Amino acid sequence: MTYLDHAATTPMLPGAVVAMRAAMTCTGAASSRHSAGRAASRVVEESRSAIAAGLGARPSEVVFTGGGTAGANQAVKGIFWARRAADPRRTRVLVSATEHHAVTEAAEWLARHQGAELERVAVDTCGRVYPEVLRAALAAAPHRVALVSVMWANNEVGTVNPIRELAAVAHEFDVPLHTDAVQAAGVLPVDFARCGADALTLTGHKLGGPHGQGVLLLSRELACVPLLHGGGENVPAVAALAAAIRHAVAAAPRRAPELTRLRDELVGRVLAEVPDAVVNGDRGGGCVDGGPSRLPGIAHLSFPGCEGDSLVVLMDARGIACSTGSACTAGVPRPSHVLRAMGACDAVARGSLRFSFGHTSTAADVAAVARAIGPVVQRARSAGHAAGIRRAVAAR
Repeated sequence: MTYLDHAATTPMLPGAVVAMRAAMTCTGAASSRHSAGRAASRVVEESRSAIAAGLGARPSEVVFTGGGTAGANQAVKGIFWARRAADPRRTRVLVSATEHHAVTEAAEWLARHQGAELERVAVDTCGRVYPEVLRAALAAAPHRVALVSVMWANNEVGTVNPIRELAAVAHEFDVPLHTDAVQAAGVLPVDFARCGADALTLTGHKLGGPHGQGVLLLSRELACVPLLHGGGENVPAVAALAAAIRHAVAAAPRRAPELTRLRDELVGRVLAEVPDAVVNGDRGGGCVDGGPSRLPGIAHLSFPGCEGDSLVVLMDARGIACSTGSACTAGVPRPSHVLRAMGACDAVARGSLRFSFGHTSTAADVAAVARAIGPVVQRARSAGHAAGIRRAVAAR
């Protein structure tokens, strides 16, 4: 299998596996007062310090969560509840139009059940939120805004947002900013203190750590009502996450250029095989907040005349795992909300593929895609054309 879906989940790093295995052989809950419990607590606190050091945070700002979705829900709902409790007028929740569903659906739940007013902040054709656009949205009624949420880097097209500038704009209006850094952590230079965000979420399985373990970095000055009460930490998963963050952050300066080369080579070879394919998102080469304007490991392309789901199945039949830019709900293909927000039509939004690289990727993966993509697109187009004829005949 040629695995090019690292943005969905990436294999655990060997160091994280070793740390998790070692912690799993130890007995003791971190909340227990006996020596075994104190040993487990020491693992948790040392992991907390390591995570904080790797992400430019204070250990007291590290809150362990059950993953990226749990962290996003805690941040969006918890900050909203705390801000509204302090000032009942604060019911506006601003999220970018390209946010992950973990953020948008949490905000939509607040709108349905908690009286929130959800407003989506527009993006440009690359999928980026501009500071002046956020400023205009905030200025409409700043005293009524509870929070802003803008993802650090988009999970579909890889476009990076200027989080430091956006946080500064939000603070002009005394509004906290949460950023979903799930795709950025361990790949880009994520520094919580420097970026100015008030809350930041990440998850382990995107950067070589375990599933089901994430982190919410929460400013000590920001109130946030907890979603969960009681319980303790998953000591083995916490230890594995700390090991993964240490390794990923240390390897990022070397790994990012390697991923960029692989991504650019793949884009070039795909365009050579399918000249009318369209590259989505920022084309790279720019600079945002001192880093790249595009994630090094994501290539997102649209193929006119194709359905993304068909492309995924055909690529998989050739041993290549990638993903579609379309979200599927209950088996019904729907256009990517990210591409639609960027101005793409439904046909383009449906006919897309995302190739995402990670720490196990090699040039052989690029070569495999280059061999497969031409015949796959040709077959997908033929199938789509035949289906169109059948629909036309049936409609007569």
